[in-house]
Amino acid sequence: MIDQTELEKLARLIRYYSLICTTEAGSGHPTSSLSATDLMATLLFDGVFRFDADHPEHPNNDRLVFSKGHASPLFYSLWVAAGKVTEDELMTYRKFGSPLQGHPTVDFRYAEAATGSLGQGLSIGVGIAMNAKYLDRLPYRTYVLLGDSEMAEGSQWEAMEIAAYYKLDNLIGIIDVNRLGQRGETMYGWDLDVYARRIAAFGWETILIDGHNFSEIRAAYQKAVKGAGKPTMIIAKTIKGKGVPLVEDKNGWHGKPLNREQLKEALQVLGEVDRSLRGEIAKPADVKPEKPAVAFVSGPSYEPGKPVATRKAYGNALKRIKPGYPAIVAVDGEVSNSTFAEIFRDAYPDQYFEMYIAEQNMVGVAQGLNTRGKIPFASTFAAFFTRAFDQIRMSQYSRANMKFAGSHAGVSIGEDGPSQMGLEDIAMFRTIQDSLVLYPCDAYATERLVEEAAKQKGVVYIRTTREATPLLYGPKDTFPIGKCKVLKQSDNDTVAVIAAGATVFEALGAYDELKKEGIQVRVIDLYCVKPIEKETFNEAIGRVGRIITVEDHRPEGGIGEAVKSVVAESGKAVPVYSLAVKKLPKSGKPNELLDYEEISKNAIIKKVKEVL
Repeated sequence: MIDQTELEKLARLIRYYSLICTTEAGSGHPTSSLSATDLMATLLFDGVFRFDADHPEHPNNDRLVFSKGHASPLFYSLWVAAGKVTEDELMTYRKFGSPLQGHPTVDFRYAEAATGSLGQGLSIGVGIAMNAKYLDRLPYRTYVLLGDSEMAEGSQWEAMEIAAYYKLDNLIGIIDVNRLGQRGETMYGWDLDVYARRIAAFGWETILIDGHNFSEIRAAYQKAVKGAGKPTMIIAKTIKGKGVPLVEDKNGWHGKPLNREQLKEALQVLGEVDRSLRGEIAKPADVKPEKPAVAFVSGPSYEPGKPVATRKAYGNALKRIKPGYPAIVAVDGEVSNSTFAEIFRDAYPDQYFEMYIAEQNMVGVAQGLNTRGKIPFASTFAAFFTRAFDQIRMSQYSRANMKFAGSHAGVSIGEDGPSQMGLEDIAMFRTIQDSLVLYPCDAYATERLVEEAAKQKGVVYIRTTREATPLLYGPKDTFPIGKCKVLKQSDNDTVAVIAAGATVFEALGAYDELKKEGIQVRVIDLYCVKPIEKETFNEAIGRVGRIITVEDHRPEGGIGEAVKSVVAESGKAVPVYSLAVKKLPKSGKPNELLDYEEISKNAIIKKVKEVL
């Protein structure tokens, strides 16, 4: 611990930096930063937080996540006060090309993850804390700064219940209860007891303090780090704009910097600032996790002639490749007996985490695990990833290395009906920067594509099918990223039918029927929906005069639109016709639904004859 007077001087310096950088930028959130300054200055510089600032990648560093990412002026100013960011660098805040962006991203070396879309930081913190407790078995702690406005987000409570379930006594949340949100008072204002009752009901230890009383702040951290067999939430009453009377506890100042005249007035009130003062962060113990050995990965093997669901092949593959990729961990949204993540769970129970029916938190936890070097595979029904799209969207700004497996895709799931049918998932994952979207049609393709997913860096989506499908490929077949497979072709093909997943078999059935009538069509398995390698694709379609795409997905953002983009860029004058799920689906047998949506063998035959 340092002298309290020194701590107060550091807090004043940090407030100074938060003010000047936002005024220089002409934008930002200084008032949201000022309210949490005393909390964060005490955390970093009073000996509680242990972090080797010269080596932010050190595996035993404590971790700090700013869930209230709009308080980025405070976040960056802390590191100026720590001597790791210069004043000149701070003055590039929010300028093009600066790593000090409006909300933190991993371009800034001390940011654990991109934050700013509220309600996500606690889930990320849960994943980081789980890694420490159950995987790396290290003594570091995870701290998450939360805003009171974001406590209205359901994802916060998903995170809290799972943190309590896993007894994460190495996780400490700090709520900055400054009463004012963007447009007025928050739901509960300064009623700390309301927060305490709700959070305690979720199984957390709660500590209520004055967030500007250094003695109370220090005592709260000392109590929190002792642990109580469960996570701790420090609930701090603060004043938005603290230290600047012009804006203290005044509505209408959210996201507004002071102009230069107002800044001059504020700095006079703030008092003397020692710009040479720098705080020291305590170092962590130099302990590191054991490095697991990489072992041989055997090839896949299935009984010839016996259909296998690609969702089951996903579970088999994850278990099979784990020895070669020790960093793989799996999380699932309480459907592991449907996604078949249970195969991995049964083989590697210590590397599997049940997330229950809380998909937003599941994706956030996966991202937290990834920040610590793990390769998370997150699985649920394809339809339910739509709930977590904001978390998935944000992961790209963290340059996350995360894999998603969506089962029960399309109307081919049958009787369960439309609520369970993933029909928007391809479009969703295609929008993610540099993502891969993989859609295997049989067990061998699935096995190899799961292995490819583990090799690749970044966001990868694997779409699997509920119904068992025949074995189309063999154990020696390979499935390079960006490529496709030409399954049927001749020199007389005038139409190329491009399918993926379940509709590959409908296309092959149509091929057989059309061939009997003397109509030759080319059948292509587009197992890699994104990216589509243009050279390979153009070679695959050859000189056919027409293309028909058939997919168990909505037309918007699906395979048809992906193919049309490639064809348009090639300059070829080849019409592309899209067969997709265009009606409101309902319960029924898979074959009935494929016929109803006109993506079945019969629909393909009809469309081929129509375009010819």
